[in-house]
Amino acid sequence: MADNPEIPAAKETPARPDMIDSDRPAKEILRIKITGIWKIGTKLPSASQVQNKIETVGTIRRVGFYTVNLTDWDSSLLTFLLKINDYCDRNNLAFEKDGLPQGVQRLIALATAVPERKGARKTSAREPFFSRVGESALGYYQSVQETLAFIGEAFIAFLRFLTGKASFRASDFGLFIQQCGANALGIVSLISFLVGLILAFVGAVQLAMFGAQIFVADLVGIAMLRVMGAIMAGIVMAGRTGAAFAAQLGTMQVNEEIDALKTMGVSPMEFLVLPRMLALVVMMPLLCIYADLMGILGGLVVGVGMLDISFKQYVVQTQGALNLNHFFIGLFQAGVFGVLVALAGCLRGMQCGRSASAVGDATTSAVVTSIVAIIVATAIVTVACNVLGI
Repeated sequence: MADNPEIPAAKETPARPDMIDSDRPAKEILRIKITGIWKIGTKLPSASQVQNKIETVGTIRRVGFYTVNLTDWDSSLLTFLLKINDYCDRNNLAFEKDGLPQGVQRLIALATAVPERKGARKTSAREPFFSRVGESALGYYQSVQETLAFIGEAFIAFLRFLTGKASFRASDFGLFIQQCGANALGIVSLISFLVGLILAFVGAVQLAMFGAQIFVADLVGIAMLRVMGAIMAGIVMAGRTGAAFAAQLGTMQVNEEIDALKTMGVSPMEFLVLPRMLALVVMMPLLCIYADLMGILGGLVVGVGMLDISFKQYVVQTQGALNLNHFFIGLFQAGVFGVLVALAGCLRGMQCGRSASAVGDATTSAVVTSIVAIIVATAIVTVACNVLGI
């Protein structure tokens, strides 16, 4: 760009030797004279020049300024003055702002109004490995303690419900029954029907190699009745109802409504958590039965529509493959999943912090915890059934 005559090359303004000077109007005062233009891009004097001058004189107790000949300035002047101010603070010198422009005085007062709190500045130093492991272990230990305490309180609230001493409104329980049951039928229908459809497709591809397409009915029926119906209903309720429980209770925690209940002598565990848990535990087996029927219907659509199996053949084959063992195992798992989803959602909601972002974190944690608990419980029940031979 320097070769282009129309665009002259940028030249850096040299520092003027008279931009800073000093005198001593009194024995203990050093007055700094600042003149000229103090802007970014100009070669400016260093604060170390003033510091060296103070150290050379040795008897200075106050540092003042004279800026009558200062024509223009920006943040570079503030940076220069703040460095001198820090030096004066470290060496017990008085920093007098009277001779500075009014705007500079206000900005310096604003910058030095609240001193930096010790430890507020984050450092990039990485914590030692064992320190991080120890903190994680203590965090997990505290989380386990809180979880066990919550389960204990929920069990006590349930016992009080059985004895008729629990305090919650029947209208709330009815509302939660509707939210956990009738309002969830649409999404449970869609998911279960598609899962049955997928199972039938996957089974048909393999069974067609042996000319045994009729056994698609066995595959879909047993899978849905024994495992998949309960799992699909549980996962849907974890993402729908468990997350809603966590968000509701978390918002109450943020708004201090739970603290207000405790102040009035009302147990939040009985008034808020118990009706939600009862509603979900009651409705989960019913949703599981409905999910089983929709999954078998999805398999029926594939079997009749694509595998040249008659409606009557498919129904008879399904009836012959199913028994009460499969049915009750699925219902048992659905009941367990209802307890796990309700516990996870209410636990994360009660553990929520006092900010809006904490509500989102509690909701996410509730869904993740519920799904992990469902998968672990399914594995345990499956292994137990295999060991018992049922």
